[in-house]
Amino acid sequence: MASDAFLARAIRTVPDFPKPGIQFKDVTPLLGNVDLLRRAADLLAAPYQAQGVTKVIGIESRGFILGTMLADRLEAGFVPVRKQGKLPYTVVRTEYALEYGTDVIEMHVDAVASDDVILIHDDVIATGGTAAACYDLVKGTGAKVAGYAFLLELAFLSGRHRLPEGVPCHVAIVT
Repeated sequence: MASDAFLARAIRTVPDFPKPGIQFKDVTPLLGNVDLLRRAADLLAAPYQAQGVTKVIGIESRGFILGTMLADRLEAGFVPVRKQGKLPYTVVRTEYALEYGTDVIEMHVDAVASDDVILIHDDVIATGGTAAACYDLVKGTGAKVAGYAFLLELAFLSGRHRLPEGVPCHVAIVT
């Protein structure tokens, strides 16, 4: 998917956030514009319209915003995947490697069934670690992953290469 110029113009770069040397890509101006927000949701949902998606997984926390909109457009349910200890019910979890250390993501044990078809969504794909871990979490349920949908890809970090081979990945904005 080619980068959408209308959406890309709404992304604000904030220098030295959260620490010196980081050029943070702020999506909040896009989220604050109803026309751009709808455009983003439509673009990300379009490739999956005929894929039989039954659930959209949104990765904490900004993945919840467009994730619920994607679920609506795909007539699917929504499943939040969160950092460890944030969900109130029994969970399944996966631990994954970071540059220095590990992290854990979780979802409710009954959120995904083996006959579900899943779309995994997050606002940004950077290094790809969390998105790849989410795939592992879903595969543990026996469900099928239809693909990934990201609002923004930080291509210089090569996160797409950490995603499973053969799983479609659609991105609205590539920087």
